[in-house]
Amino acid sequence: MNRSSRTAAAALTAAGILAGAAWPTGGASAAARAPAATHDRVLWGAATIPPGRDGIVEAAGLTGSALGAGSTLTLSAPAGARVTGVPLDAPGYRGTVAADGRSAVYTAVSAERPWRAGTFPFVLVVPVDAVPGTRLSGCVLRLADADGTARAAGGCQVTVGLAEPALTRPEPGVPLGARPVIAGTAHPGARITVSDRDGHEVCTDTAGSDGRWSCAPGPALPAGPNRLQATAVLNGVSASSEQIQITVGNAAPAR
Repeated sequence: MNRSSRTAAAALTAAGILAGAAWPTGGASAAARAPAATHDRVLWGAATIPPGRDGIVEAAGLTGSALGAGSTLTLSAPAGARVTGVPLDAPGYRGTVAADGRSAVYTAVSAERPWRAGTFPFVLVVPVDAVPGTRLSGCVLRLADADGTARAAGGCQVTVGLAEPALTRPEPGVPLGARPVIAGTAHPGARITVSDRDGHEVCTDTAGSDGRWSCAPGPALPAGPNRLQATAVLNGVSASSEQIQITVGNAAPAR
């Protein structure tokens, strides 16, 4: 993968870490836990990914006896999700994605002491109609030697996140009255809180079925430059918009 691809992968919205560790309470399915009875390493990863977006689950350096060339690290995607990429940029490994996106595999081809250095990212995409706050079941991770014998296994927890809300009113840099209408879009049903540059609550609303919301400040905004930001919350997950610069009254905008 080239530098620009690495930058794009790094910019994806969510990442999980996979390592030799005990299972978090209630974190794994019975299918994912089963191999742990005969192997001393349990694999675990977690990611929060908004509907219709890409996110990364990463495998980090593993402990235990070394595996040689031909060993593999496989991720089977959770229900509804697909693996879309294996963007590792390191010599000694080959990554492949199944045609249906249900799984992806890294194979050690020439790495010295494979799986011990760096991270091994799998890019997943969550369905556009997934409900924020839900967890997608069935994500399985498996490390096998060249003969296909499982040496470690486990799972990953993929939580459906929330897309960032948008602020569409007021327009940045335009002088405003003390109680301007503030509006935007967000995931339907999300609770929206608008805050100023000091983190003080300005106003709140709930996004309608069309995703639109609007509110106006209760107490008047102070004169002069300020910033506004909207935060959306739904089913225990949250996301924030970009900040916009505003000016109340005739003061010059902040630069």
